[in-house]
Amino acid sequence: MPKAALSKPNLKNISLKSRLLLAAAFWLGAMILAAGIGIPKLVNDYLIDDVKQQLNLTLDELTANIEVDKNNQLVMLERLSDPRFYQPYSGVYWRAATQDQTLRSRSLWDKNLSITDKPIRKVIKGAKGESLIYVEQNIYLPELGDPVTIIVGLDEDPLESTLHKLTGQVWIILGLLFIGVLLLIGIQVSWSLLPLNKMQRELAMLRKGEQQVLSNNYPREVSPLVSDLNALLFHYQELLERARNHAGNLSHALKTPLSVLKNEIASLPQEQQKKLAQPANQLQDHIDYHLGRARMAGAMNILSVKSSPSERIDAISMAFDKVYAANEITLINELDSELEVTVDQTDLDEMVGNLLENAYKWASSIIRVHSTELENGNIELIIEDDGTGIPPEQLEQVIKRGVRLDETTPGTGLGLNIVNEMAHSYRGSLELAESSMGGLKTTLILNQFKG
Repeated sequence: MPKAALSKPNLKNISLKSRLLLAAAFWLGAMILAAGIGIPKLVNDYLIDDVKQQLNLTLDELTANIEVDKNNQLVMLERLSDPRFYQPYSGVYWRAATQDQTLRSRSLWDKNLSITDKPIRKVIKGAKGESLIYVEQNIYLPELGDPVTIIVGLDEDPLESTLHKLTGQVWIILGLLFIGVLLLIGIQVSWSLLPLNKMQRELAMLRKGEQQVLSNNYPREVSPLVSDLNALLFHYQELLERARNHAGNLSHALKTPLSVLKNEIASLPQEQQKKLAQPANQLQDHIDYHLGRARMAGAMNILSVKSSPSERIDAISMAFDKVYAANEITLINELDSELEVTVDQTDLDEMVGNLLENAYKWASSIIRVHSTELENGNIELIIEDDGTGIPPEQLEQVIKRGVRLDETTPGTGLGLNIVNEMAHSYRGSLELAESSMGGLKTTLILNQFKG
């Protein structure tokens, strides 16, 4: 298994809660944005239409009061009802004009309406240069040959100011609405996902060994998953127990007949011993290999297994110190006592025991055991020795089943192969390399337990 590279952000790893909240925030934000843009525009159109209706009333009043006197001059018969037309620079203006004559409101004072024709719309400005909202109409009087163009306008700045304040208030209301609705959605999502949080807590308790199965108090959408998981756990435990029982029975059933067979072979003449000893040894190797594989079937509670490598290294090394006392080997255990891996203690003893035994066989004086934490949560358990090591071209070969580089040293050649397969069953791996101490460096990669 290669070392973990730096993890890249992946949208697929976002939690369900985050996905729901992000989707809600996106669509709610889009609707709030549309409302924030659309509402002021609708209000603006409404206000302009209302102003133009008022201006049309004034336009009707002007049309009714404009007459031509006996000198063919435009005159106003009566005073207009809106007093703003008589207040200089009030922002409300009117003008009635032909090609030769012009009547205008008192509010224009000494100014006149400025009219600019632009491609999009005509722009009319008042006495102070302010842009106007206006209505315009041509009327025909019998006494005049030319039409009379009447324009009534209102300064649009107050309307723009009102609309600006209204827009600010609308955005505040919509912002509060966005926060309130998003909080409500967050509460709803959290409440809806409570069963999954409960399942997560129960799975953590399963990993710690505090319970054996998940409870059945779940919503009907989640209940099938819980039932299937409980059935899987039960089935796994049953299969494991059955496999171990069969392995133990097979071991006892074959041990005695094989021992008898070897004793009988030893009593035969030398020539016959050579013919029969090799098949008997091969039979012993097969039995050892398959019993070894049966022993690594796993833990009874697959989710709650954990072991302390430092503790097991100390326990196993005490035994090997006695067995290999003549070699005068010093083992340096640098593992953190709080480090734990998700491996059954029996299986960890099997793996570490095989690796340490090889190190004790071939080390000159020192064995060093240390660890390195990987970025994906795995841990490297590293065992190094200062022995002769293994040539680089043979490192991959020795992991294969039954391969022995030194036939003079006792062993079956199954140890490293069993360790490799056992590590693989725990989603780990075994790697061999040359040690900086001169001998062999074995790296056992396992998943670190984090309670």
